[in-house]
Amino acid sequence: MTTGILYIVATPIGNLNDITLRAIEVLKQVDVIAAEDTRHSKKLLDHYGIDTRLMAVHDHNEDDRIQSLLGLLQGGQSVALISDAGTPLISDPGFRVVRAMHQANVEVVSIPGPCAAIAALSIAGLPTDRFLFVGFLSAKQKARQGELENLLAETATLVFYESPKRILSTLEDVISVMGAGRVVSVVKEITKSFETVKTLPAAEALSWLQEDQHHTRGEFVLLVQGAEHKGSLVIDPKVMRALQMTAEYMPLKKACAVVSELTGIAKNALYDAALTQNKG
Repeated sequence: MTTGILYIVATPIGNLNDITLRAIEVLKQVDVIAAEDTRHSKKLLDHYGIDTRLMAVHDHNEDDRIQSLLGLLQGGQSVALISDAGTPLISDPGFRVVRAMHQANVEVVSIPGPCAAIAALSIAGLPTDRFLFVGFLSAKQKARQGELENLLAETATLVFYESPKRILSTLEDVISVMGAGRVVSVVKEITKSFETVKTLPAAEALSWLQEDQHHTRGEFVLLVQGAEHKGSLVIDPKVMRALQMTAEYMPLKKACAVVSELTGIAKNALYDAALTQNKG
């Protein structure tokens, strides 16, 4: 018996018209649709008259579902994997399923389409030649700040997903760690009625979010411009954090001298990096 195919199908991130003809065709023809939230996905499927059988596959049952899906596929049935919105596996469940199918020599086929990260990059006005998709930062402030410190010297545009509950605190941490002058782009409600893009220095973006409670509503993609190149020297984020903490107790030049003595990094390089970080 021929093994079935696992299709990874992108679905709309807001506007229901943003679905490909191929995606509709595949969703109608497969034997089973594995959905992150079957109730949520049924709205999309009903809109297009798709009555394919649904199976719930999400973070909490993904490991348990692998054998069920493998049994269907090895039995000759085909399965479409979808998430609540956008491209599956991009900050959504599915990685373990796809890995297991590859290990079992089951064919996995992409049905490409919407992806919030790529859509946001295309309209933000920040460099797109290199970018780093980070996904969701930690919900806890200390851990989140540590993650941002590890990205401090990254020169690629950084792409984060964030919830309306944490967008303010996350942007405050971006300012604390990367500086008020670091350019960011707040992109919300992509493809929906209130789609908004604000590309500003981080402090100004925070002020915009704070000025109206409606500005913090919706689904967010937060993009942060990468660090500027300073010759060939990239200073470790932990060193920059140590410099920042030391400068709280003494003038910046003296703090640079102290950290230079401890790390061997030139005082001038530390001073220039501190000015760049604190710019704005």
